[in-house]
Amino acid sequence: MIKIAVIGLPQSGKSSLTQALQELADKREQAVQFAELHDLDDLHSHAYDVVLQVVDSTRLEESLLLTPHIIDEQEKIVIAIGRYDLLLQTDHSLNIPKLQALIGVPTCRVSVRRNDGLANCLALLEEVGAQPASQAHPIYHLRDQEDEDAYRAYVHGVLTETLTHAKDDRQQTRLERIDKVLTNPWLGFPIMMAILYFVFWCTFTLGAYPQDWIELGIDRLCELCHASMREGWLSSLFIDGILKGVGAVLAFLPNIIILFFFISIMEDSGYMAREAFIMDTIMHRVGLHGRSFVPMLMGFGCNVPAIMAARDIKNPKDRVLTMLMVPFMSCSARLPVYMLFVDTFFERYKALVMISMYAIGISLSVVFAFIMKRTRWFKQDNDDSVNELPEFRLPKVRNTVAHIWERVADYLQKICTVILWASIIIWALEYFPTQNLEDLEHSYLASIGQFVSPLMEPLGFDWKMSVCLLTGLPAKEAIVSTLAILYGGDLSSACFTPLTAFTFMLFVLLYFPCVATIATLHREAGRRWAWFTVFQSLFLAWFISFAVYQIGSLLV
Repeated sequence: MIKIAVIGLPQSGKSSLTQALQELADKREQAVQFAELHDLDDLHSHAYDVVLQVVDSTRLEESLLLTPHIIDEQEKIVIAIGRYDLLLQTDHSLNIPKLQALIGVPTCRVSVRRNDGLANCLALLEEVGAQPASQAHPIYHLRDQEDEDAYRAYVHGVLTETLTHAKDDRQQTRLERIDKVLTNPWLGFPIMMAILYFVFWCTFTLGAYPQDWIELGIDRLCELCHASMREGWLSSLFIDGILKGVGAVLAFLPNIIILFFFISIMEDSGYMAREAFIMDTIMHRVGLHGRSFVPMLMGFGCNVPAIMAARDIKNPKDRVLTMLMVPFMSCSARLPVYMLFVDTFFERYKALVMISMYAIGISLSVVFAFIMKRTRWFKQDNDDSVNELPEFRLPKVRNTVAHIWERVADYLQKICTVILWASIIIWALEYFPTQNLEDLEHSYLASIGQFVSPLMEPLGFDWKMSVCLLTGLPAKEAIVSTLAILYGGDLSSACFTPLTAFTFMLFVLLYFPCVATIATLHREAGRRWAWFTVFQSLFLAWFISFAVYQIGSLLV
């Protein structure tokens, strides 16, 4: 069995190249096993026979700069020039045999879309994997230098000799003209906001129909259970606890699918990198690099992988600060809470209010970073490096489906575990000791809520809202199920107003991130910064919600 580590792949989704090579090896009954790595540190923890470095043909110089660092960890490597067909479409060409001779690393070209070069790449991997390690690479003498300028110059010289440019580099293609507009200093940001508005508008408009069908189905199921089950604690647990609690969260599944469909399209097409490029100027004013915005964008999906993605930031201070900024991003777990209140209280301004939650999170994270950059823990000179944008590409159906399924599976897993148990616990605290859901004031749940209520009353929250926030500590989706149990799914008839609803959404945005996020921060940044995030988020959520509610009460 030859174990092959694959490096240089995109961060999101399963690589189609790895899948194609594995399928080809299995078809030929070859004993080959591939493992995708996104961090060179992973080479320490496992032993591999050979490393396959995937080099993007549209970003040759940047990709080849990783080669000496790979040789530091594993000298038996093969370079695969990926997406070579896209390079040819730009009227460029690469002399691969000459490139291989100059760098001294076996090199091949591959294109999954055209099924080109896969067999040759697999044969080359097996051949190199069976050979003894060699230190005969021409670049070997450069890899120990702390300053990479020498190797950068070497790569530039190699590409000068091997890369043939188009006859007229000044001639812009259609995609280049589009790219110039999307990254324009004046037009880029408004276009980005317009695209986000369209995404949220589609999320609400298209998702409303299946959401209504799911809610109707749950209501009919509750009616059927009421008619067929005896009155008592068991029927109340099943109907009022499980069905209504879990069903309230499940109803937002179509919206989750639609939102992550658009996010996947933006990631795979390369537009997400353009968003980071647009924010680069703002991030530089803060003292960070535009690459710090990429984990923040990933935080819209889930804060946990976003924090882990910050590993790619080389500067340790910038890396930790970026991790601390991620919890300000509105993850998908908060999305059902926003949708519930937006549907109920902001019917005419759904997309606008939704965008405001994301914009407030980003703005506060930038202000937070600006302040922290001027403290003794993070103060340093700015990083003046620049972003290199990937080429625009057509999103692949396989990657889009995989990305959506990953988020849907995570959402369903939470529903079947955390949300289910949270609904049962909330129902039990509400039902006992009176064994009557109508007598909430004397329940265990009321005792807990009234204990923390004095702290939350200045924000306009009653004890029920306080309890909902407590149940959101393990997972924010549990807030929706708790609201459904306590208020019967009708928030408009409760003590909520548009002002308290907006204040509640703000608190959900800013307060304690989920337990998994804190655990990831503890592992990646250390115990001190994990506890700092806990207390800082609680204070900031209370203070800003207090200010918004008190000022809003004077104006409304």
